[in-house]
Amino acid sequence: MRRTAWITPLSVLAFAGLTTVACQPQDAQQQEQPPAATPQAEAPQQPAQQPGAGVELPPGVTQEMVAQGQQIFSSTGLCFSCHGPDAKGMSGLGPNLTDNQWLNIDGSYDAIVELVKTGVPQPKEATSQMPPMGGAQLTEEQVRAVAAYVYAISHGGA
Repeated sequence: MRRTAWITPLSVLAFAGLTTVACQPQDAQQQEQPPAATPQAEAPQQPAQQPGAGVELPPGVTQEMVAQGQQIFSSTGLCFSCHGPDAKGMSGLGPNLTDNQWLNIDGSYDAIVELVKTGVPQPKEATSQMPPMGGAQLTEEQVRAVAAYVYAISHGGA
């Protein structure tokens, strides 16, 4: 019985101490701990540069078209499957679209629109042809957006 007599008061004191710490206002707890460093506080992040930023776009072509074209290029347009996800080409399938070297056209916006519509039945370097719209089902607006993206990245806006 003596053992219980000295453990019980000790338990009460320990519980009282924990309760005191747990019931402190949050401000007091935060003052005791140094603020955690956030990565943003250490190095501010620069916004990602959009393709075509700084490139003089042809009349009628907007930055919104370029952004929409990038999204189509990377998904439903299927362009990435031959030209690569970064549009730098894939060996034997599709040429690099980020340089200013054109194999089948002069690189103008209108020529790119027409090439996307009609495809490349007899490519000069690729081992397989490009079907119209890369084999995807695209609207006229989507074709023009993809052409805007390709124009922008091929004219120094990659």
